[in-house]
Amino acid sequence: MKLFKRRSEPELPPTAMIVGLGNPGPQYRGTRHNVGFDVVEALAERHGIRLKEHKHQAQYGVGTIDGHGVVLCKPLTYMNLSGRAVATLAKSYGLKPDRIMVVSDDLDMALGRVRAKSKGSSGGHNGHKSIIQALQSEDYPRVKIGVGRSGESSSDHVLGKFKPDERATVSEALERAVKTCEMWLSDGIDQAMNWGNTN
Repeated sequence: MKLFKRRSEPELPPTAMIVGLGNPGPQYRGTRHNVGFDVVEALAERHGIRLKEHKHQAQYGVGTIDGHGVVLCKPLTYMNLSGRAVATLAKSYGLKPDRIMVVSDDLDMALGRVRAKSKGSSGGHNGHKSIIQALQSEDYPRVKIGVGRSGESSSDHVLGKFKPDERATVSEALERAVKTCEMWLSDGIDQAMNWGNTN
């Protein structure tokens, strides 16, 4: 009997997009600024979605998560211009801001803390600043992952890699962020916030 590989493409067009913020290139892999990329890659692996497309200044894939058509996206514009990729890709699929979940790091939250919000300001995060400008809206959901602060400059801190003794905490935070995104798709932002937000 011939076995067929399970299709990852949805039968219906995507109704949502999950964007992980970060910087492209191997030199940035594993840095604090790239936790958004890590979440999208984990979602892609878990649900068999190949991030094979390279258009609209983004690397992305289309598939299904819990019966919902979704686009998983990693902007390739570097953090400060993330909005260019997000806005163009959202327009191509006809997705409004409230159907775009953005996952990012947060300097003002303790390491490992996870926070989901239905909307909000940039909070000083350059990726969110770019997205708000490009979408002309702050009304998109987001998941923030705390990376804490250190004595070094903010730039050096977010572009640095996690220390060995931080990795277990970060792994738990990434898993909670992944599940929060899944819950947003299946149950909406209120349930995602109730479940995902940690102290």
